[in-house]
Amino acid sequence: MHDVVIRGGTVVDGTGAPARTADVAIDGGVISEVGRCGPGRREVDAHGLLVTPGFVDIHTHYDAQATWDPYLTPSSWHGVTTVVMGSCGVGFAPAAPDRHGWLIGLMEGVEDIPGSALTEGIRWGWESFPEYLDALAAMPRARDVGAQVPHGALRAYVMGERGANNDPATPDDVARMAALVQEALEAGALGFSTSRTLLHKSIDGVPVPGTFASEDELFGIARAMARAGHGVFQVASEHARVPEEIAWMRRLALETGLPVTFNLSQVDQAPDLWRKGLALLEAARADGARLRAQAAGRAIGILMTLDGTAHPLVPFASYQALAGLPLAERVRRMADPAWRAHLLQETPLALGPFETFIARSFQRMFLTDPVTGAVDYEPTAAQSVAAVAAARGKAPLEVALDALLAGGGTGFLYFPLFNYAEGSLDLLHEMHTNPATLMGLSDAGAHCGAICDGGMPTFMLTHWARDRARGPRLALEHVVRRQTRDTAEAFGLLDRGLLAPGYRADVNVIDFDRLALAAPVLARDLPAGGRRLLQKATGYVATLLAGEVTHEHDAPTGALPGALLRGPQAAPAPLAAGAAFATA
Repeated sequence: MHDVVIRGGTVVDGTGAPARTADVAIDGGVISEVGRCGPGRREVDAHGLLVTPGFVDIHTHYDAQATWDPYLTPSSWHGVTTVVMGSCGVGFAPAAPDRHGWLIGLMEGVEDIPGSALTEGIRWGWESFPEYLDALAAMPRARDVGAQVPHGALRAYVMGERGANNDPATPDDVARMAALVQEALEAGALGFSTSRTLLHKSIDGVPVPGTFASEDELFGIARAMARAGHGVFQVASEHARVPEEIAWMRRLALETGLPVTFNLSQVDQAPDLWRKGLALLEAARADGARLRAQAAGRAIGILMTLDGTAHPLVPFASYQALAGLPLAERVRRMADPAWRAHLLQETPLALGPFETFIARSFQRMFLTDPVTGAVDYEPTAAQSVAAVAAARGKAPLEVALDALLAGGGTGFLYFPLFNYAEGSLDLLHEMHTNPATLMGLSDAGAHCGAICDGGMPTFMLTHWARDRARGPRLALEHVVRRQTRDTAEAFGLLDRGLLAPGYRADVNVIDFDRLALAAPVLARDLPAGGRRLLQKATGYVATLLAGEVTHEHDAPTGALPGALLRGPQAAPAPLAAGAAFATA
């Protein structure tokens, strides 16, 4: 008698092998059998349903939320069973007692998480990174979490104001940072992250500490990681400088033997630059560098709404005069024909180049479904605000205004920022069929007022494996492997991501035909009433973590079997000595 049997499902096991009909038996929190299995104390009827490993998201920002939210929403709504946080060089440990407010401002500026929510929600109880891990380990949760050491917090802890202001690190500074990183890895950190993009700035507009770090600093930290014996070196690179950055990342990976991962995206200013980056990446890997690029599953896009971070009314004085009012009052005032007429004749205020691009590029703003609010994540040019305005004989700003005022001011526009210079997702098909890349960059838990990509696993299944009509799809088995075994291996989590005997019983049972993303909404459910964009899903019949059903029919059960992951996790005994699933 097994503990649990998932009966008669279509098993996509995470290896990339063809789907097959089989039972999955679970005992003691691990998979004991896949095939024709005997009875279980609990049986899950999966006939006609998809059975996959739980999804592993390796690029999230739950560093604060993990101290108060056991479910790590929205990821848990989308079949994610393991998350890795501490990305992009920002986080909350190590943290000197007088630096809490500064760390909150850094995270608020870089990742658009409301500072009031962080101030009220974080349950401080640590200074060192090992103490932070202990605090995470003490909290019951419904998901497994792993953490990376963030360069920004580390630099400010060691160097104080010099570190926060991006002053050069002295040899003593580097030695101290390296020692703390080694200590953190030995306590269970999964890696180290740094940011080198000028898009990442604190709430005061200062680049993240480490943005301009010298090679001496970066290599000094990496050598300490090598001494610790494990750890991923994660880089948020400047999009336009990826080819240049690959040069030093290649040398670092070859010298230390560490796995190094960085972001790869298409930018409008140089739409073919990603191809050069990919070619250099392939050459580095051919030379033996353990270098991988993280690629998003869709355009990294902004959801524009009146209560969000960015929308096309921001540069107008007449809107700014209303911006501090409650939404209902703003909508009432904006319904006045005289106000509208004034807005349409008004000259926009001067913003920075990036802000102007976001607020005024109507050809890159796309309407959502007027009835359901659903977002088309691969829209055509005809769906743009500019094209619709031309067809209707209206000004683009007026079309955008009508879209934002829909639903009492809760309407959305979609602005694909990266990966959409050519008006399709064909480039991502190429990225996701290249073994040099990893599924990543969901940024789950972050960019609360602008981006809502924590549901990326659901999008990968629905769009790429089932619904895409504007180009080739990806095989279902490939999509599952990309966000289970591949991502687990990338961080040394060799005990999960496969449906095979001995592996962790992290499992999704999915009604694939019915699987769907809900329309996004802007909620105020963070501590202190903080805002965030959310997107739920329907079709997750059950999600199991270590053999316990944590979600059933798209709702939590209350089970909290999750834990902190302390360092790499060994493969089951039959595979531990072999190379069948060695980390790429």
